Amino acid sequence: MSDTSTNCRCRRTSKILWGFPLLYLGWAYVFWSPIFGSGETVWSSPNIIFFLVGGASPLLAGVVLAAWTGGRGQLHDLWRRLTDVRRITASWWLIILSFWLVFNLVLAGVAVMLDVTDRPLDVAWSLFTEPGNLAFLLILSFVFPAVEEVGLRGVYLDALQERFNATVSGLINGGLWAAWHAPFVWLPGYYAHTTFNPALSWWMPMIVLTTLLIVHVYNHTRRSILAVLVFHGMMNFTGELLGISAGMYPFVLSGYALATIAVILIWRRQGR
Repeated sequence: MSDTSTNCRCRRTSKILWGFPLLYLGWAYVFWSPIFGSGETVWSSPNIIFFLVGGASPLLAGVVLAAWTGGRGQLHDLWRRLTDVRRITASWWLIILSFWLVFNLVLAGVAVMLDVTDRPLDVAWSLFTEPGNLAFLLILSFVFPAVEEVGLRGVYLDALQERFNATVSGLINGGLWAAWHAPFVWLPGYYAHTTFNPALSWWMPMIVLTTLLIVHVYNHTRRSILAVLVFHGMMNFTGELLGISAGMYPFVLSGYALATIAVILIWRRQGR
C-alpha cells in the first residue's frame, strides 16, 4: 500500500473516530431532551416523533460519515455487508440464531440451582397463539438493531479496529453504545409495555460486555453487518419471549462477564 493511500485511510479513520460520537450522541440528545420536560409518556404525541428522530442517530451518523469519508463506494460497501448472506457460514448462522436462547436457559437453570430465584423466567407462551403480537415483537426486536448496527458497528467499529485491537475497540464501542442508551432509563413510559426494567448499575456494564460478544460475531463473519443485526435482534426477541425476571439481571451480568472472558481468551489464542 502506498504512503498516499495509507495517509488517506488514516485521515478517514480519524474523521470517523471523532465525528461519529459527536453526531451519534449529539443528534439523539438534542431530540430526546424535550421529552424529559414534557411530563408525558415517550409514546405520546409529539414525544414519539422526537424519540424516533433522535433514535435514528446511529444510522444517520453511519451513513453521513461513510458518504463523507468514502463516497459512493463506502455506501455500497455498507449495503453489501448488510445484505450479503454469503459472509455468514452455516456454523455461524447456527450460533447467531441459537446463542441467546441457550445462554439464557443455561443461566436460568444455574440461577435456580444457586437459589438466586425460584422463578427465573416467565415464558410468553401466549405469543404462539397470538400471531399479531408475535409479529409485532419480531418487528420491534429487529427494527432497532437495523438502525443501530449499520453505523455503530459497520462504520465506527471498523474505524476503531484500524487503531486498536478487538478488545479495546469493543470496550470503546460498547461504552459509547451504553452512553446512548442511558437516557432510556429516565424516558417516561419507555419500558411500560416490556418485561425489562433496567438499572444503570448492571445495565451499562452489560451493554459493554454484549458489545464484546458482538465484535466476536462481526470479526468472524467477515465484517457482516447482517450477522450482528440478527444477533442483536435475537437477543431482544429471546429476552422478551423468555420473560427473564427482573431479579435475574444482576446475576445475568456475571454470565455475560464469563462469556466475554472466553471471547477475549479466544482472541489471545488467535493472536488478534
